[in-house]
Amino acid sequence: MIFGFLENCVYICPKIIRIMIHRILDDKINSLLGGKKAIMVMGARQVGKSTLLHQIFDNRNDVLWLNGDDPDVQSLFVSMTSTRIKTMIGNNKVVIIDEAQRIADIGLRMKLITDQVPNVQLIATGSSSFELASRLNESLAGRKREFKMFPLSFSEMVNHTNFLEEKRLLPHRLVYGYYPEIVESPGNERIALRELTDSYLYKDVLVYNGIHKSEKLVKLVKALAFQIGSQVSYNEIGQLIGLDSKTVERYVDVLEQTYIVFKLDSFARNLRNELKSSRKIYFWDLGIRNAIIGNLAPIENRNDAGALWANFVISERLKQNSYNGSFAQCYFWRTQQQQEIDFLEEQDGLMHCYEFKWNTKKANAKCPVTFSNAYPGAEFKVITPDNVEEMILG
Repeated sequence: MIFGFLENCVYICPKIIRIMIHRILDDKINSLLGGKKAIMVMGARQVGKSTLLHQIFDNRNDVLWLNGDDPDVQSLFVSMTSTRIKTMIGNNKVVIIDEAQRIADIGLRMKLITDQVPNVQLIATGSSSFELASRLNESLAGRKREFKMFPLSFSEMVNHTNFLEEKRLLPHRLVYGYYPEIVESPGNERIALRELTDSYLYKDVLVYNGIHKSEKLVKLVKALAFQIGSQVSYNEIGQLIGLDSKTVERYVDVLEQTYIVFKLDSFARNLRNELKSSRKIYFWDLGIRNAIIGNLAPIENRNDAGALWANFVISERLKQNSYNGSFAQCYFWRTQQQQEIDFLEEQDGLMHCYEFKWNTKKANAKCPVTFSNAYPGAEFKVITPDNVEEMILG
């Protein structure tokens, strides 16, 4: 057995990524081990949370692994007492709970472990922040460190291979994305993406959040996938798929909390004609997005290359900000006269604005005069494949 020490564990991860790509969170988690705070790793299924923890702990024989998806593990926590906790943990120094959101009252259960067995390092992973965060914030307030984990990033892949190779692969990444299973399946990306979208995409959304109209959810995700880079009207989408705008908004929130999509709100401060309550919705992974709409054509044969490029750079920037602990506030900007800036980032009183152009011949785009007059201190840059590392290589 490759992982001999797991023979006495409750759970063995069913799939270990074969190419050991060093993840940014590896060092951050390692630096906290042995402290007094529980560690939370949040992120969509299949982004590599379990694999990351195996990479950190596979050389130890004092780790108890529990999988919240398993019914017997769920039952184990139902009538948990301090005596049972200590018996279950035994001499182990680390307790890892995968997919912790599946366990009822997980926040209280984790608090019980940290209270009763203070010398044990508790680590939990979750794929639904909507469910899990609300259960943990009150129970473990001030006693946990939470990290978000995303599909592989441009920066992680550059460190794994090299800068030139990853730049050359940009057209491929725009189509197939950065899920570990996809990156390690060259030549079989289509099959792997089908398995990902069929088996996991809606699992947490449907199971954890009381959404019963699954066919409407599928239509909503597809509608959002076709509108990346465009302003999204909940009312218009609702009319298209047969849901009221409030239900659409709730479903979008759930999709965001399960790490499928993220929102950018419009920036408005000085001008009367700025859009003040609009939003754009992007996908954390383009392979998932393209699979949803059934279009895995090469980037050269697509009419949505510009939207894919904007989605790619924005998601990579947000990954970088999250891993770096940035407090940056991110928006897009547009006026009623359709003057627009793709991405605006504000931090520490400084404003940085970006326009994204897949076609490098359009790199001379200028900042809208209306914006530069209203916000004279803002920096403006055009990001193309030629200089993208300036923005996403952290």
